[in-house]
Amino acid sequence: MSATGVAAGTTGTPRPEPGTATVLRRAAGAEWLRLRTVRTTWWCLLAGAVTVVGIGATAAYDEATGPADPSAGLPATLAGEFGVLLGQFALLVLAVLAVTQEHASGSIGPTLQWTPRRGVLLAARVTVPVVVATVAGVLLALVADVAAWAIAPTLTLSAGDLVASLGGIAAVLAAGSVLAVGLGLLLRSTAGALATVFLLQLVLPALLPGFGVPWLAELGELLPGTGAVWVLLGEPDLTAATATTLLVGWSGAALVAGGWSLLRRDAS
Repeated sequence: MSATGVAAGTTGTPRPEPGTATVLRRAAGAEWLRLRTVRTTWWCLLAGAVTVVGIGATAAYDEATGPADPSAGLPATLAGEFGVLLGQFALLVLAVLAVTQEHASGSIGPTLQWTPRRGVLLAARVTVPVVVATVAGVLLALVADVAAWAIAPTLTLSAGDLVASLGGIAAVLAAGSVLAVGLGLLLRSTAGALATVFLLQLVLPALLPGFGVPWLAELGELLPGTGAVWVLLGEPDLTAATATTLLVGWSGAALVAGGWSLLRRDAS
């Protein structure tokens, strides 16, 4: 066989398809590149930092300038928990935008062409924003705790309290981020997904019990925001199993619905 024939035969040999792990790594890298090069990501992180650390520092200042006895023995981790209670929404906005911006700009079509394995794309699209939002929130809560402890020496900061608090914060942020991503994938609308997240996580859990109607109050206790508040602050009167079920159930349902939307629906 001539050299030309060998070259032609070599050229005509199809390349083997890359493995799932390789495609997932490439898709996750593309998601991370897209997320960190978008300006809104950094604005969301800045808003989260100001809210989480700012609320923590304010709470610590109140403790430092108040009577010494009432604050004695209070853990400094309350700063991070109170801060994340509100600051989480900046991070949830980040998670929603990570999956809805391409639908708004129309660039979802090329993305599906570049990564035709939609299951792999779904895994990357969920993992990257959830990890970023969760890690960022935990680090900000840690900064708030340390700042509170430095400002108000009457607060205590033990390793056990810190691990337990940051673990609960990580669970709340991970569940909330999965909920946000799932709703973003399902609704394919930034405004619709954000409105739904705010209603489920903040507005309805706080509003429904105030009407004085028993069944509305019971409905409010079934929302994911109620479970998040219990994990962070120990309120309202729930059990750990109930709070965990609320967080996992809502985020899991949103992920299934959003995953179905990405896997089965077209790009329009």
